[in-house]
Amino acid sequence: MPPIQDHPLRYQLANELHARPFPSLTAPCRAVYLAIKQPWNAATRDRGQDMEHLIDLLDRHGTGHPQPGATHFSARIGKHTLKWEQHTEFVTYTVFLSGLGERPFDPADFDVFPEDWLESAPGVRVTSAMIRIAPRPSDDEIGELLDSWMVAESVAVSRVLDDDAVIAGDFRIDPAGHQRFAVFTSEGVGERRVGRIVQRLCEVETYKTMSMLGFTRVRHIGPRMGEIDEELTRLMEAMTQGTGPEEETLKALLSVSAELESLSAQSSFRLGATGAYEALVHKRIEVLRETRFLGRQTFAEFMTRRYLPAMRTVKSTEGRLGSMSDRAMRAGDLLRTRVEVQRSAQNQQLLESMNQRAEMQLHLQKTVEGLSVVAISYYAVSLVSYLLYPVAEPLGLSKGTLTALAVVPVVLLVWLLIRRIRMSMETHGPDL
Repeated sequence: MPPIQDHPLRYQLANELHARPFPSLTAPCRAVYLAIKQPWNAATRDRGQDMEHLIDLLDRHGTGHPQPGATHFSARIGKHTLKWEQHTEFVTYTVFLSGLGERPFDPADFDVFPEDWLESAPGVRVTSAMIRIAPRPSDDEIGELLDSWMVAESVAVSRVLDDDAVIAGDFRIDPAGHQRFAVFTSEGVGERRVGRIVQRLCEVETYKTMSMLGFTRVRHIGPRMGEIDEELTRLMEAMTQGTGPEEETLKALLSVSAELESLSAQSSFRLGATGAYEALVHKRIEVLRETRFLGRQTFAEFMTRRYLPAMRTVKSTEGRLGSMSDRAMRAGDLLRTRVEVQRSAQNQQLLESMNQRAEMQLHLQKTVEGLSVVAISYYAVSLVSYLLYPVAEPLGLSKGTLTALAVVPVVLLVWLLIRRIRMSMETHGPDL
């Protein structure tokens, strides 16, 4: 018996669950993180350019290339380790460096990415971060270090993964143009666990930034939505009060509805992606299992205070846009129905007028037919009289008497003939 045939995608689907493995890191070390995105239509970009850019960096260090179509890749570049990932809208580069460097968050660490290579990137920087992974000192020492490294009123600090580490970040861009994150690991924490913590921090920062693109989008369309809302309200009032020509009101409503549909189509992907990225931010923070550190705000609390209001604005705008589209559509349907009813009434009046005109034409036609009978009969009697004059004398009748006798049968014959012609036309139509 031949073996059972596999689905063509069986191995691909199984391996997808194990794609993008976490790095293995040992403190002390540091990481440099970069996310690049096309400014417009990033989801439909030419992904081959992403791969070419990666290969350019690998070739500078004599490193082997990834497989064609790969979406993630790890390799050594010089003394460091590179981790590359390709996502729906962006690509990320993470370089891990051993040791803590000469000074904390040294901008020189970012030189692992050559300047000309950065300039040739197929996109723009979405975010970049410098992450410092160090052995965990006392809690007081951690507090002093964070106060010297980060902005005190913005810093978020928490113990994570059953107090295996302390993580911190202020989500601000430092003078060198990077975000700063610190990870303090307890003794004996596994290398993969440290790698997961660093990966989660990078994901939180990237997904947060990507979701904020939706916030900038709604702020951009917000003023125009307000204008459209006022116009829609004015048109609905005009429709309710019956002011102005309804044909023009309907035309204006259709124009508003078309613009709302255009705004919705232009924003649907970004607003939908914002919701997905927001969910990922909360999920990544949730899996870190945070607990409070020295009474300071946690990452979840920071997001609740600073990030969630922006996301609520996005959701509110998305709902408002949908509601306005529905209102415009309902108003247009209602006004269109009213116009159609009025047109039906006008058509009914027109039909009644046409019926009256047809009746008048029928009466006129009957009158004409009567006059036609008289006229034809007159000429027919004259012709018959001329034919009968020669027999008038043998019959002993005068011409006047003979003409009078011919009138009745001639008129009756003409009337019957015209009546037969009219009946034939009514039965068979004008093509008879």
